[in-house]
Amino acid sequence: MTVITHPRRKSRLATMIDSAGGVSVGVALTQARANIEAMRAQALMVIDAGISALEALPAPGSPEDLPARLDQAYRATTTLIDAAGPFELHDLCRAAAGLCDLIGASDPQEAFDWRIVTVHARSLRLLQTLPLEAAEERARILESLSEVIERKLAQTG
Repeated sequence: MTVITHPRRKSRLATMIDSAGGVSVGVALTQARANIEAMRAQALMVIDAGISALEALPAPGSPEDLPARLDQAYRATTTLIDAAGPFELHDLCRAAAGLCDLIGASDPQEAFDWRIVTVHARSLRLLQTLPLEAAEERARILESLSEVIERKLAQTG
């Protein structure tokens, strides 16, 4: 059995953690929201650039071009998700994530229906331009994209 014969001392760090100070959780959250909101305009520009990159991406001219084109589409889409996520643009994130899922599930050695990228790019642009109040239209777009994703994933699986 071990017996401690000297009193334990608290470290300076433990003392600082236990002492009052800092900011309350509510104040910290308010500050964080304000900091994020200040970046909204920049994020919207990144989202627009990501959608434009997808729209401008030409279909692969040969099977050898396919892996590079899929990689470009995937990078543009993940950039869009990264920019839209903090601002709770869930529709854009969901549509972009679906395209990422399809690209990730595809075999670069097999043919890829490039129309999927085109449809997703146009759908993302439409989601970007629709007002937030157009919930029914947004839901229909996402439902249609989900059907495409399910069919294509079933074909690859």
